[in-house]
Amino acid sequence: MTDRARLFRALHRRPSADDPLVLPGPWDAASARVFAEAGFPALATPSAGVAASLGYEDGRTPADEMFAAVARITRAVDVPVSADVEGGYGLAPKELVERLLEAGAVGCNLEDSEGGVLQDPRAHADRLAEMRSEAADRLFVNARIDVFLHGDGDPEQAIARAAAYVAAGADCVYPIGAPPDLLPLLRSGIQGPLNVYAPAAAGEGPSPAELGERGATRVTFGPGLQRRATAALREIAAGLVK
Repeated sequence: MTDRARLFRALHRRPSADDPLVLPGPWDAASARVFAEAGFPALATPSAGVAASLGYEDGRTPADEMFAAVARITRAVDVPVSADVEGGYGLAPKELVERLLEAGAVGCNLEDSEGGVLQDPRAHADRLAEMRSEAADRLFVNARIDVFLHGDGDPEQAIARAAAYVAAGADCVYPIGAPPDLLPLLRSGIQGPLNVYAPAAAGEGPSPAELGERGATRVTFGPGLQRRATAALREIAAGLVK
């Protein structure tokens, strides 16, 4: 395990419930440097934010371009970086792990849906198990659960998928889109670290500390920060037009 990978794992052992690990999402090297210089101990790229920076719609970024973008981000900073690789781009677990490590990532976010359709949880768990076998402790695997995004929003189904993924070797689970009031229920039924999306990136919803009190181990923002930066730039540009 590299020093960055070891540090990233250690950061998930939080000292108190109201102090979750906050991982801002850089979309390019410049934004990564801003977040690192601000003092964040680690970063987590958002696939939608990176896609926007490369001129693609979310879910349409070619794998080669995504890994190249992640590599530019990891080279730009000295802190650990986890990479959102969507559904894995159809790559076999061995190749996916190799490409993540080549790009300098110490972790990844892997979705359990393809094209907006939930995948069979057993098949996805098998894939996670293969990734764990290939990566050993070199990658921190965050298993995204899309029940609230593309399913019926049943928290018990989310808990069942989480159990299968943790048993397969996932280090953390991410029930994206889970309503904040359901977090205590999810926390009570899920083993290990729990990743929660923070709408605070758009100036809405509970703060990271409040999400921590409800059960979040770590907090991410998806493409929210990239979109806020774009909105700010749009205002600046409008002010320059005569």
